[in-house]
Amino acid sequence: MAFPFEDLEVYKRSINLCTQVESLLTREGLTKTIADQLSRAALSIPLNIAEGNGRWHSGDKRQFFWIARGSAFECIPIIEILTIKSVVTAREREELRSKLEIIGKMLTRLVQAHDAAESCSPKKHNIQKRSYRNFPDS
Repeated sequence: MAFPFEDLEVYKRSINLCTQVESLLTREGLTKTIADQLSRAALSIPLNIAEGNGRWHSGDKRQFFWIARGSAFECIPIIEILTIKSVVTAREREELRSKLEIIGKMLTRLVQAHDAAESCSPKKHNIQKRSYRNFPDS
């Protein structure tokens, strides 16, 4: 069985980000609390993309995509703290921030595309047509 979310570029990029974040988690100077929070925030991005794609209702899909975007934003202050603590180099900081910015923008576009597709949905138009079905013809 193929899962449609696996073809999404934002999903692929978020998986790549997770592997990069995981490689940081064993570094000297990283507390268990911060490591756990960064790991959970980064992992939450592809997990919410996948779960959103598995939902049937439009509102549910949209909500999971926004949660994934929020998780990407959550990684930023953690990366800043790790930079201040010299756990992450300036170059790594910029690379991670760039990846997260792209992922955030892609998730915004995913929600916008989903909203646009939903507003053009035949299902939505059929509901409007059915509401006139019981009126007598003129």
